[in-house]
Amino acid sequence: MAHPSPEPSPAPPEWPHCGHGTTPEDAVGCRGIHVAGHTACLAHLTDTDRDAYLAGLTPGADMDHRGTPFTEPMLDALLDALRDPATGHARLGNTRFASASFQGDASFESASFHGSVSFASAIFHNTAVFISASFHNGASFASASFHGDARFDLASFDDDAWFGSAIFQELVMFESATFRGNAGFDSATFRDVAFFGWATFHGAAWFDSAKFERFARFAAATFQIGAMFKATVFCHNADFEQAVFERALSLGPLVCAGRVVLSGAVFGGPVTVSLATRRLECRRTRWSSTAEVRLRHTTVDFSHAVFEYPLTIAAEAAPFALPSGRPVAEQSLVGAPDATVRIASLRGVDAAHLVLADVDLSECLFTGTVHLDQLRLEGTCSFAKVPSGTHWRRGRPVRFTQRRTLAEEHHWRASRPAAVRGWNVAVFGAGNVGPLHLAPVYRALRKAFEDGKHEPGAADFYYGEMEMRRHADDIPGSERRLLSAYWALSGYGMRASRALAWLGAAMFVTVVLLMGFGLPQDSPQQEATGTVPPGGGKVTFQIDKADPHNPTGNRFTGARFEKALNVTLNSVVFRSADQDLTTSGTYIEMASRVTEPVLLGLAVLAVRNRVKR
Repeated sequence: MAHPSPEPSPAPPEWPHCGHGTTPEDAVGCRGIHVAGHTACLAHLTDTDRDAYLAGLTPGADMDHRGTPFTEPMLDALLDALRDPATGHARLGNTRFASASFQGDASFESASFHGSVSFASAIFHNTAVFISASFHNGASFASASFHGDARFDLASFDDDAWFGSAIFQELVMFESATFRGNAGFDSATFRDVAFFGWATFHGAAWFDSAKFERFARFAAATFQIGAMFKATVFCHNADFEQAVFERALSLGPLVCAGRVVLSGAVFGGPVTVSLATRRLECRRTRWSSTAEVRLRHTTVDFSHAVFEYPLTIAAEAAPFALPSGRPVAEQSLVGAPDATVRIASLRGVDAAHLVLADVDLSECLFTGTVHLDQLRLEGTCSFAKVPSGTHWRRGRPVRFTQRRTLAEEHHWRASRPAAVRGWNVAVFGAGNVGPLHLAPVYRALRKAFEDGKHEPGAADFYYGEMEMRRHADDIPGSERRLLSAYWALSGYGMRASRALAWLGAAMFVTVVLLMGFGLPQDSPQQEATGTVPPGGGKVTFQIDKADPHNPTGNRFTGARFEKALNVTLNSVVFRSADQDLTTSGTYIEMASRVTEPVLLGLAVLAVRNRVKR
């Protein structure tokens, strides 16, 4: 969108000026333009000439008082001369007050300007009041300086309005103002609170390179064409709550040292939002088309936001750049920890069209998110970790399996009796969330990771899902015991080291039991017995083997260990070692052939879950 050129800020006036200095500070003389037919400005006419000039004015007359110093009584007298009897308000034609100065309060309340208006480089030393004023043609306040409050509440600009490079020292109010043309506030400086709430911008609104040194409020403002905030700096908070951006192509890049509020705002078309701010609030924000939100240094609350088209929230690694290639300065963010983008909440969001890229989800609240299984995670998205190291709880050591976890689980575990240190209880807004609520969240995130071919991440969330099922209050005791055994033996089929440790322990016990009770003293020898019939004939033999007997001497010898190990290793792979065993040994081998292959399978499964693609 092309940026229309406002009326240029006037250079030192070259018009015929008064030349009558009135104070020691006015060393070069008054620079007010001559009143027509006179050789002095309005401020320096004789009382008789001034009264005659004012008496000759009619409502709607053109005004040219460039460079003129106005006192409050003189301005009031001028506006009284232009007052329309039908409305009771001043009515002006073409109005030229460029470089004029207003010593007292300057009140143009409810005045109507029917020609072009210029207050460029004007100086308002006290309050400037344009409440309910109407500007029917272009109006320029470029480079004007407002030392007191500036009140433009309910003002109406029917054509372009330019405040470029203007300086507002005190409160400025544009609440409920209407800009039917373009509104230019490029490079303007707002040193106190600035209110644009409920203002309506029918044309483009230009705030490029403007600086808001205090709080700025655009709540419920309407931007029908575009809101240009390139390189705009907010030194405190920027409030766009319930603002409407009907056709904005971009918002920013802007820098805010405090908080940007877009809660309840509506974006009617495709838009790119580029913000470097400490906090962004997008509660119940409505996105009616595709959108990309690129952020730096930001914590984002996106709870209950509404969007039906793809929306991306991404972290920007490098400072934002303007079309010229110049980076946007971030001096107001000095002291911010890093450029990380943290998501605080996605509660109430339909995540079917949501893409998150390179963001920190360690404190994100997910419970209540819809279609979480369709969430797309791109780049490096980090989650919270469980406490590391060994902890003591009720006199016994506790060590947690490292995995990705949710902020709500941190809050729940930290709130339990005898909780170990390291769980984060200060998760803002987590509420009364327990395992029953978290199990489906873990299940949905596991599905999202699986669809993204991120199997290690999916394994972590499967582990979390099983943990929440094991601790949930709605499962029967038998299922809880089964899950506890599954957790203890192999970490739900996710921890190979645990399954291998149990396998090693089971093999050790099997070897010891076989050496102690399962292997006979000696290998039984076969015996053949037969009977020779009297008178000769065929001899029949019966071959038998004596029952194995438990040893009576030293049972734990090297030879016996080798035999026991052979039987045990064959049991692991579900094979028989064809070794003579005692009756006890037979049962020991049978138990080994059931339990040890299961433990080996759990270990293989855990490895597979960590390395498969």
